[in-house]
Amino acid sequence: MRAEHSKTRPALAEYRLGSGHGLGRAGIKNGQLLKLVADEFDVFITSDKNLRYQQNLAEINTAVLLLPSNQVPVITNLLPQIDEALSTIEAYGFVEL
Repeated sequence: MRAEHSKTRPALAEYRLGSGHGLGRAGIKNGQLLKLVADEFDVFITSDKNLRYQQNLAEINTAVLLLPSNQVPVITNLLPQIDEALSTIEAYGFVEL
């Protein structure tokens, strides 16, 4: 999630957020990125609808939150649902909004 965007960061201020680009991991594919961030983050947020079919999520030590889009207006409209999902998602769970 591009949490550094001015509209999303204040709304999710209670969470430690980072983007692949912001963490110096731009260009890394989801499988490798999942493994790298699993030790640092509890939830991996993505809009890649094929992720659960391309990766064995049972082997990843983090939960996954799937968003319908990576477009800022869509994410902004979903902020209440994202906040709720982040506060209720189970360890190693998968939630699709």
